[in-house]
Amino acid sequence: MATPTTAFNLSGLASRLVREGLLDQPQAENLHDTARKNNRSFFSHLAESKLVESSLLIRCTAEEFGMPVFDIAALDAKQVPIGLVGEKMLRKHRLLPVFKRGTKLFVGIADPTNTGALDEIKFHTGMGVEPILVDHTKLDNAIEEILKTQETSFDDLADQGLEDLDISAEDDEAGAGDEDAAAGVDTPIVRFVNKIMLDAITKEASDIHIEPYEERYRVRYRIDGLLHEVAAPPLALAGRIAARVKILSRLDIAERRVPQDGRMKMRLSKNRAIDFRVSTLPTIFGEKVVIRILDSTAGLVGIENLGMEPQQIESYEHAFTRPYGMILVTGPTGSGKTVSLYTALGSLNQEGRNISTVEDPVEIHMAGVNQVNINERAGLTFAASMRAFLRQDPDVIMVGEIRDLETADIAIKASQTGHLVLSTLHTNDAPATLTRLLNMGVAPFNVASAVHLIMAQRLARRLCGNCKQEAGIPPEALEKAGYSASEAKEVKTFAPVGCEQCTDGYKGRVGIFQVMPISETMGRLIMEGCSQHQIEDQAATEGILNLRQAGLLKVKAGVTSLEEVERVTNI
Repeated sequence: MATPTTAFNLSGLASRLVREGLLDQPQAENLHDTARKNNRSFFSHLAESKLVESSLLIRCTAEEFGMPVFDIAALDAKQVPIGLVGEKMLRKHRLLPVFKRGTKLFVGIADPTNTGALDEIKFHTGMGVEPILVDHTKLDNAIEEILKTQETSFDDLADQGLEDLDISAEDDEAGAGDEDAAAGVDTPIVRFVNKIMLDAITKEASDIHIEPYEERYRVRYRIDGLLHEVAAPPLALAGRIAARVKILSRLDIAERRVPQDGRMKMRLSKNRAIDFRVSTLPTIFGEKVVIRILDSTAGLVGIENLGMEPQQIESYEHAFTRPYGMILVTGPTGSGKTVSLYTALGSLNQEGRNISTVEDPVEIHMAGVNQVNINERAGLTFAASMRAFLRQDPDVIMVGEIRDLETADIAIKASQTGHLVLSTLHTNDAPATLTRLLNMGVAPFNVASAVHLIMAQRLARRLCGNCKQEAGIPPEALEKAGYSASEAKEVKTFAPVGCEQCTDGYKGRVGIFQVMPISETMGRLIMEGCSQHQIEDQAATEGILNLRQAGLLKVKAGVTSLEEVERVTNI
């Protein structure tokens, strides 16, 4: 008697289950209400409750959502294209790619209401996604089995007759088809190299280190600025793995005595390709290989997402919207300098401006910007490119790095003749950059007139919002770190814990900045030949935060930990 009322009050799958007598009204309403309160889907809560037999539940779900049903037990593990998605996403969303056809990816999913997962897969792969319903009781086991099957066993690799592999250097004039054919050879080493590159992309690593030692061989990923060991293949494979990487990046595999540099590309989908910059280095135990992952879309962020304080954003925007002058960004390798510069270029990139960049190499691709890779063997240096730019009616010039007096001199003269010039230097902080320019031989009056703003930066790991906990650091330690006595009594700090959603309690990174506009007073001090300490004192007088002070604000806001700020600022 109650069924019509239930069908009227409930909707979708809940209503169908009641109509078919698999749930009664109170059960359905209770499940629906509990799921809503816990911010979960009705399906996931029902599946967990086990009130409906799985075979009946999947039948009703398929009929309600008009979806095909797939027996996941019949899946061929070797054919599953999990490399397109990655382990982390499979576990997070409880889904499994079943097969790929053209530009469509068919995905097995237990909860058809989880449309957010499908959208994320679509965005991540750049492919059309078609959901297929699978039994929720079999899905988790299937995911584990697939991942286990597709993992490369290093013990097995050592016994597969690798001495007989025929790996030869490619002809430098080989076409793309030849390169693709070589990359697709089905050997254990090929599969291993492909796997470590795919896993690195999935784990959002920035670099892959492949390192031989006297008694061991290891692979490490740099994730959020720190290296983590991920594999230890047999030492006997060191030469073959290095050779495979060198083949892909068109290096000379017969030359093991000198460093070599190359590039390669992996196409993940029709709309997304990842470039890799490869560097080999002969060590006493073999060749070390470092692969830098260059995702040309990863660095395109808005200025509000860099991590600057409001006053710093205002100073930076004011500097790069001026029609001429020089902006310098400084910091160690991997501190995010290129991203900061491209953030400014993104704002300046308009039809009315001619923007040119020269880099070693170009890491972020931006439509509407003329980008040049240096080629020192061919004579295309930073200085030569700058001279060419000045003959092409530029408005904005970005130089990847000022390494010598010649480049510095051309850049400064360009900034003094109506052009906006952006570049980087390797110094510890903003005041040290002025000293570095003077030591290179740039005249003080040129520095004072040309440089409008210097920005030093570091990248600190961001605390995982899911698991961070209050640190309870005593006020004395906070004072020693740089807080005032009053702040030390009130500030609340957090520490990393670690969970499934992060790496050692951290997830992602945030910038810490020292943004120093060159004021008239600083200009006079530079002209007078002042020391670095005098510039530091003047910056403090003008209220400019140094790196440690900017980092402490991030700790106070709960964005990162005090330990992390002390690690990256190191003062």
